[in-house]
Amino acid sequence: MKILYYFLIGALFFNTLKAQSQSLIPIPVSVKAGSPSDQFQLDKHTQILISDTSLNKSAAFLSDFIQKYNHLQLSTAPYGPNEKKSNVISLIRSASVAPHADQYTLSASKKGISILSSTDQGIFYGVQTLLQLLLSDGIPGKIPAIEILDYPRFDYRGMHLDVSRHFFEVSFVKKYIDYLAMHKLNYFHWHLTDDHGWRIEIKKYPRLTEVGAWRDGSIIGLYPGTGNDGKRYGGFYTQEQIKEVIKYAQDRYITIIPEIEMPAHSMAVLAAYPELGTEPAKKYEVAQTWGIFNKFNNVLQPTDQTFSFLEDVLTEVMQLFPAPYIHIGGDEGSKIWWKQSAVSQQIIKDNKLKDESGLQSYFIHRIEKFVNSKGKTIIGWDEILDGGLAPNAIVMSWRGEKGGIAAAKQQHKVIMTPENMMYFNHTQFLKDDSLTAAKYLPLEVVYNYEPVSKELSLAEGKYIWGGQGNLWSEYITNPAKVEYMLFPRLDALSEVLWSPKEKRNLADFKNRLKTQFKRYDLMNINYSKRYLTP
Repeated sequence: MKILYYFLIGALFFNTLKAQSQSLIPIPVSVKAGSPSDQFQLDKHTQILISDTSLNKSAAFLSDFIQKYNHLQLSTAPYGPNEKKSNVISLIRSASVAPHADQYTLSASKKGISILSSTDQGIFYGVQTLLQLLLSDGIPGKIPAIEILDYPRFDYRGMHLDVSRHFFEVSFVKKYIDYLAMHKLNYFHWHLTDDHGWRIEIKKYPRLTEVGAWRDGSIIGLYPGTGNDGKRYGGFYTQEQIKEVIKYAQDRYITIIPEIEMPAHSMAVLAAYPELGTEPAKKYEVAQTWGIFNKFNNVLQPTDQTFSFLEDVLTEVMQLFPAPYIHIGGDEGSKIWWKQSAVSQQIIKDNKLKDESGLQSYFIHRIEKFVNSKGKTIIGWDEILDGGLAPNAIVMSWRGEKGGIAAAKQQHKVIMTPENMMYFNHTQFLKDDSLTAAKYLPLEVVYNYEPVSKELSLAEGKYIWGGQGNLWSEYITNPAKVEYMLFPRLDALSEVLWSPKEKRNLADFKNRLKTQFKRYDLMNINYSKRYLTP
């Protein structure tokens, strides 16, 4: 009996180590390793089977990956309920896989691999796990015997990209979306407009891209800078390109949320249409420096003319983006410009508002009413709480957690993205080897972040929809730098938002990163090699 006992303990210990050695990120809910001799070997005869045509996208994603990295061209065929083929990867829609949203199971043995879920998205997430297993062992196409049960903790798992301060081509935006898909994120927050450039074609207002998409220079070095490079800089996405990116994201089960900034961060708008500002006779310019919201007038005048303009713009945006959400910014609006404007003061008086914070609330409420009339919901940075929160608004809490906590207590959905934990433009190291924002956000802080504050009751905590990482591009001028700032903090974010809270373990995560870095090397992803040193 003792021998049997120690054998079982040893087998359990071996299986636990084997399961951990697969180095899956984000870590699944449950992983059980099988016999080391019961491994699946991918080869040119392997076939992908799908239970219905809705899984074509997942099958195509899997096939393309295997062709690129395993150099095998696999065929796809329908899966029959009495299927007994071997050497197959089966993607199966099954109503029995429940009760969690997008839950999937993955089973691998010598005979084959099966991924089951009741949703198309769940199948896709299972495919992402399979792709990691394909690149775990160093043995091409060798999959260990394994049983995985998995589902996400939060419904909103987001990542942001600022393309206003620096513009990124469509090809890289697609690659960025692939990175989010790899990490089981499901929302891409596309920051399309700001003081430094308007990046989306609006057919009714061509000057937004003719004028607002271009600036005549950018500051050199860390703000306030050592000068200006004097180089004309800019770019924008046509509506056809926007549609192309949306389709690409949809094929990866990622919803794109566009952001159209208002009422502040609007210098690019005002450069094109100065009549919408609080100083209509002023010659506005697209911003060439960072951190300007208190120094330069970048605020829209809340007149009927402005609202008519914004409604036209938002109409075109909402017609392009199928997402039920529109991000309207609402942040960092210095009230000084409204305070100095006779027109703004008259609007405050006419609408019986208390002050400029009331005017901010009036502005957001009016925009929300219009957006709601089109069947959409607004998301705004936590400043939209100023003067009273719009009835149906979702709050993105960036100035710490206070705004998110307040919104949750008011029974509003909240996306937690506090700057000190979720801003990936901040330096990763105290002495970084490249120019970054002058704040410090190490990997450990991201990984240890808990989106549901202890200040919230169990009922209030349910309003925390999820979390998001943000990547502002003041000092990020090219795709390689984006990747450097993104990885491996994106891995930490994915585990915070996907995995069960009790499964998170920093030491184990860092150990799994060693294999993840090997995957990144194979995929030519630029991450900081400093994480490889003790």
